[in-house]
Amino acid sequence: MPEKRENEARLADLLHRLADEEPELQKQLIAEMPVRVRRVIDECWPGWAHAGQLPHDTGGWRVWLLLAGRGYGKTRAGAEWLSELARADGNLRLALVGATVEDVRRVMVEGESGLIAVAHIDREPKWIPDKGEVQFENGAVAYVYSASNYERLRGAQHHFAWCDELAKWTYAEKCWDNLMLGLRLGQRPRVFVTTTPRSIPLIRRLLARQDTILKSGPTQMNRNLPADFIEMIEELYSGTRLGRQEVNGELIEDVAGALWKREVIEACRVVLRQAQDERFFKRIVIGVDPPASAHGDACGIVVVGLGRDDKAYVLADHSVEHASPEQWARAVAAAADEWRADKVVAEANNGGDMVISTLRAADVAMPVKKVHASRGKAARAEPVSTLYEHGKAFHVGAFPELEDQMCGLVIGGGYEGPGRSPDRADALVWAMTELMLGKAASVPKISVF
Repeated sequence: MPEKRENEARLADLLHRLADEEPELQKQLIAEMPVRVRRVIDECWPGWAHAGQLPHDTGGWRVWLLLAGRGYGKTRAGAEWLSELARADGNLRLALVGATVEDVRRVMVEGESGLIAVAHIDREPKWIPDKGEVQFENGAVAYVYSASNYERLRGAQHHFAWCDELAKWTYAEKCWDNLMLGLRLGQRPRVFVTTTPRSIPLIRRLLARQDTILKSGPTQMNRNLPADFIEMIEELYSGTRLGRQEVNGELIEDVAGALWKREVIEACRVVLRQAQDERFFKRIVIGVDPPASAHGDACGIVVVGLGRDDKAYVLADHSVEHASPEQWARAVAAAADEWRADKVVAEANNGGDMVISTLRAADVAMPVKKVHASRGKAARAEPVSTLYEHGKAFHVGAFPELEDQMCGLVIGGGYEGPGRSPDRADALVWAMTELMLGKAASVPKISVF
């Protein structure tokens, strides 16, 4: 027994060291090992996998939903899960379901992380394209189905199923219902769903089930991806909706009746080379939404510039969380100095002159205008949201926390975004109003300090 534990410890150490190497070097090192050692390593998937790729420890689940970024290792997780089941019981009938038959063949069966690739040495399953079957050596069979031809699932019975990229299925709900009605063999039929997230009705329906377990994570969880690739995707997509969905694996939903739709914000996202050139901007304003109490949740601090093209550009979000009055005032002063702002517009409904005094204490020379809100946050934001729809307002880069709050403001009043209050979004509204809507706009009454 001590010798067995020692061997297991050595194997675990070897796997961890291999996992830290580049994929090509891993293959080379493994290829040079004796066949007996290669077989043992090959069959130790739990030693290679990260936590998000392994099934839930506890029973009771019927659907395992893995919502994760591209390159996370979803396909490998699905192939390993199904292969282990097949090797353990030669009587199993399994379902492989993808958007198309070609997707199933290319990714789930013959792909770099598919069923054939993860097969143990000398136990490679047979792929029979004419029949659409993967036949394991012990008699277990996996049958191929496509969501675009969901009627083929009608009447078919299975013990387990692996569904890949469900978010892009055509006729997703009809295909899923046919699959589930036939998932009735054995004592504990289950289905594993591996997909990049998208807020489609079927995914929301699965998340609402009591017997669904959810695992999720970003692309960066995969230790085998090249560092250059990780750097590239972070630089290109960090904070954008595409990045949050396809890289971070977040399920992003639009709130019904929201003033801002995410697709509109994405269309208004730009790379502005003149952003650091103060000559490009006619004005730069900082909108401030102070916390209602001395230690409120957040102080919204958003920088907006008016370009020579008469369009508004969100340049920065310097908002601070859980800050004292002195701390958030210093943050405003620092932002004003960094961007050489010509004005700070601060809401003074809560605290009135105290807000102005706090800002003055941080920087006596800071040009401050106090504004009073005569209407609710959503009503004030409505005319600002139209600036985006008409191509007059843009975001220079990505501001995830600010954008989440913007997309939580609902037409007619109400807020359904993160946090108790849209502090960042409100600061944006004050700055945009100052720059783009003017005194004639039917927005808040403004009094100059």
